[in-house]
Amino acid sequence: MRASMGFVVAQILIILIVCVAPPDARAQTAEQEADRIPGLPEPSIAMNFPRAFGDPTGIRSALAGRGVTFAVNYIGEVLGNPTGGIAQGTFYDGRLEFALTADLEKAIGWRGLSFFANVYQIHGRSITANNLGVLMPVSFIEALPSTRLFELWLEQQLLDDKLTFRFGQLAADSEFMISQGASAFLNGSWGWPSIAGINLPNGGPAYPMASPGMRLAFMPNEQLSLKLAMYSGNPAGDCDYDFPQQCNPYGLSFPINTPLVFAEMAVRYNQGDGELPGTVKFGLWRYFGNFEESAVGSAGLPIGLEPIPGMMTEHDRAYYAVWDQMIYRVPGKGDPKGVGVFGRLITSPSEGNMVSFYAEAGVTFSGLLAARPNDMLGIGIAYTGISSQIIDYARETLLPVTPSFEAMLEISYTAEIMPGLTLQPDFQYFWNPGGHVAFPDDLDRAVPNAAVFGLRSTVHY
Repeated sequence: MRASMGFVVAQILIILIVCVAPPDARAQTAEQEADRIPGLPEPSIAMNFPRAFGDPTGIRSALAGRGVTFAVNYIGEVLGNPTGGIAQGTFYDGRLEFALTADLEKAIGWRGLSFFANVYQIHGRSITANNLGVLMPVSFIEALPSTRLFELWLEQQLLDDKLTFRFGQLAADSEFMISQGASAFLNGSWGWPSIAGINLPNGGPAYPMASPGMRLAFMPNEQLSLKLAMYSGNPAGDCDYDFPQQCNPYGLSFPINTPLVFAEMAVRYNQGDGELPGTVKFGLWRYFGNFEESAVGSAGLPIGLEPIPGMMTEHDRAYYAVWDQMIYRVPGKGDPKGVGVFGRLITSPSEGNMVSFYAEAGVTFSGLLAARPNDMLGIGIAYTGISSQIIDYARETLLPVTPSFEAMLEISYTAEIMPGLTLQPDFQYFWNPGGHVAFPDDLDRAVPNAAVFGLRSTVHY
């Protein structure tokens, strides 16, 4: 508890320090200093302070001159469920990230080659694991506390940059099934959906465990892109621990095992200035091996849903579609802002899977207030449907509580305090936590619906 309070106090101090700086001075510094610091990510809190803050001893500009840039990001959040779930309480969790990118053409003269690596320091306690056991984790940064390598890869550009080949330790959730509108939310399922985190072995190659793989992307024009990737399908490898993350605690094990293949096509339209842009994606995944299901979901967190004893998944597969569409655009050039809608559908066979259907839909509002052009409001709902195999087993064995589905509503507002610093109040409501399951110590009573309130702060440097 003392450690959690310490992190909360640290977050409050950061916010107070940056907020007490005079607005005129911050604006002047942003104009005069940001463009003069090579390699500074955008946005960054360094844009609001003197040059020495963003480029101490000149190291940032010196590295940028050799094609090397870095970013430091911190996310801290307080999440609590006053009602529902297995238990009630409030927790703090946080994630510090260090990311390094290198343009190897500038660094060593190899045309079209780039390098990327990032490291996480994850701390705090998971409300999903301790209080809820839901299929859709409350926050996308939740995981077992650790300091770990995440992605580590090289990418080669070919054919005038229309074709790229990436290989190394890769994460599928950074490239596949991505919806632009879903970035407005905290829940982890908007990124790596519950159907993937539960059905794939040990959650699949996604946060916090990437795995060895390779990816080929082809973009013949601005409207069409095709991606094909093959990953080592089980990021934990041979794992005898309760949680897969314990088998690869630092991300320095690179297990090579049964392949998992992703393929995706994206079509973009109405991309010109003043138009209402949209994107449609169609894709699939296929796992080419067999594995035994477990009661572990996304990010290696425990879930309330239990598999059938000895339940095996053979050659798992899924098909999905993603849609993003802006329906109102604020006049002006640059990145489009306004009102957008999004949706995603994913289906898998019921046989051998714990989840057979996933759907989400939502609406986002961005840049509607001239005084707050970078704020965003998101409202979305997600649905996770339990497979008929699990439901039939529960009925046949006369379990007093029969699984059915889990649904989640999220309302989230992201407020930019200054470039590089945001605050995000958040509300989530879960129907049938865990997919409508019983209390661990009371099999006659279903876990009640749960409400979760949270506040996140995000700092980019």
